[in-house]
Amino acid sequence: MDAMASLQLLGFGSNGWGALLLVATLVTLAVTATALAIGAVLGAIVASAKLSGNLLLKTLGNVYTTVFRGVPELLIIYLIYFGGSSAVTSVGKWLGYEGFLGLPSFAAGALAVGIISGAYQAEVFRGAYLAISKGELEAASAIGMHSGLRLRRVIIPQVVRFAIPGLGNVWQLSLKDSALISVTGLAELMRTSQVAAGSTRQYFLFFIVGGALYLILTSLSDRVFNRAERRANRSMPAATIGQA
Repeated sequence: MDAMASLQLLGFGSNGWGALLLVATLVTLAVTATALAIGAVLGAIVASAKLSGNLLLKTLGNVYTTVFRGVPELLIIYLIYFGGSSAVTSVGKWLGYEGFLGLPSFAAGALAVGIISGAYQAEVFRGAYLAISKGELEAASAIGMHSGLRLRRVIIPQVVRFAIPGLGNVWQLSLKDSALISVTGLAELMRTSQVAAGSTRQYFLFFIVGGALYLILTSLSDRVFNRAERRANRSMPAATIGQA
C-alpha cells in the first residue's frame, strides 16, 4: 500500500478511520481516568485497613492486594463483565424479566481496571503514609491539632506528595490494562484498531498506529505526573503545620 492510500485510511474523510481512532483514544482516557478514581477510593480504604491496628481489617486488606495483584487482569475483566452480566440476568429473571441483561461495557471495564488499580494504589498510599516523619505527626498532636485537622493539614498533603510518583506508575499500568477491555466490545483504542485492521486488511498499519497512540498517551502522562511531582515538592516547605 502506498503512502497516499495509507493517509486516506487514517484521514478524517468518509473512507478514513481518523475520527473513530480519535474518539477511541478519548474513550481510553475516560476509562483509565474513571478506573483511577475508583482505584483511589478503594486504595485509600484498603491502605487505611492495612495501617490499622485491627487484625481483621489488616487481613482483609492483605487478601485484597494479594488477590488482585496476583490474578491475571484479563481474568478479572471476564469475571466482572461476564460474571456480573450473568448475575444481573439471574436477578432480572427472579424479578420476572425474561432475557439477557448485560452490564455496560464502559462501566464493567472501568470497574474491573479500577479494582486492579486499587490493589496497587493501596500499597502506594500505605508507603506514602509510612514515609511521613513521625516527628511531624507528634508535633501536630503537641500543638493541639485534633485528628481531622491533622489529617487535612499534615497527613493528606504529605501522602499526596509522596504518592505522586507511584500513582504515575499506576496510571500507566491502568492505561495499558484498558486495552484488555476490548474483549467486552467497548470501542476503545485497541478495539477500534482491531476493527479497522480487520475491515481494511491493513493489520500492520492500524496496529502500528494504535501502538503509536498508546505511546503518545503514556509519554504525555509521564510529563504530567513529573510536573505534578515537581510542583508538589516545591510547595511543601511552605506548608508547615504552624499554619494551622
